Amino acid sequence: MEQQHALLELLDLDAVPDPGCGEHFLGRPALEQSSPVYGGHLAAQALAAAGRTVAGGLRAHSVHCSFIRPAAPGIPFDYRVERVRSGAAFATRRVYAAQCGLEVFALTASFHRGRPGLDHQDEMPEVPKPEDLPTYEERLTASFGEPFQSLGKPYELRFVGPLSFDAEKDPSLSSPWTRIWVRVKDELPAEATADDAHLLHACLLAYLTDVTMMETVLVRNGISWLRVTGSSIDHMVWIHRPFRADEWLLCAHETPAASRGRGLVLGRVFTQDGTLVATLAQEGLIRLNDSFGEPG
Repeated sequence: MEQQHALLELLDLDAVPDPGCGEHFLGRPALEQSSPVYGGHLAAQALAAAGRTVAGGLRAHSVHCSFIRPAAPGIPFDYRVERVRSGAAFATRRVYAAQCGLEVFALTASFHRGRPGLDHQDEMPEVPKPEDLPTYEERLTASFGEPFQSLGKPYELRFVGPLSFDAEKDPSLSSPWTRIWVRVKDELPAEATADDAHLLHACLLAYLTDVTMMETVLVRNGISWLRVTGSSIDHMVWIHRPFRADEWLLCAHETPAASRGRGLVLGRVFTQDGTLVATLAQEGLIRLNDSFGEPG
């Protein structure tokens, strides 16, 4: 339960008085002490800051993230929110994240008051249930032949297909797609209002979906994270329907292109009952280690 509480505290931003200069919020340092800071941390906190400035009834449906420069672990973030548009049906917010006086991240979020209209969706791929799949730690244990204990992440992963480590050892396992079940660990408490709940789970989706997208590029090329360094350049999330981030979500990813040190991944997010709840896109930096040369 400690991870759950830490993740919720991550989204509980502190308002910073700043008369005449817009709205500022202070965000806590990242839970994962990796360097640079995990991109989902910035996306989730920035969306939480944007949502704090939007009137009730409008819900996040579009999130565009730009990672400007690496962020350092252990240092809080200052989020400045710009009210671009505040209408009856739509609101737009831009959020700029700074660390030690330098801008490291920017987000544009659109909020919409939904109403009845056309309705369709793609079908969910046929995959095993998450309960029938090994944990990510069990998959790593199988790949490396040595036991991996819990990685201490606030989320769970269940891979349907090969990991990049498997595809590197056996090129026949390379694939242009990945299918990954993901959810926040432990059940989340009920929010005071439906709008609060929607914002919470939207922020958590932004947090979760940065975890595995670039893995798809590596699986297609039969290269593992042992041979490359990578980071997010930009990340987009379009939310179509309600969902809960503490219930299993299937991220169905594919990579149409990679070149010149960058890889593009497109994704769709489904609930266990097959409801398409979000669409994703991400471009990431993928650099081969020096001993293997640079990508073309």
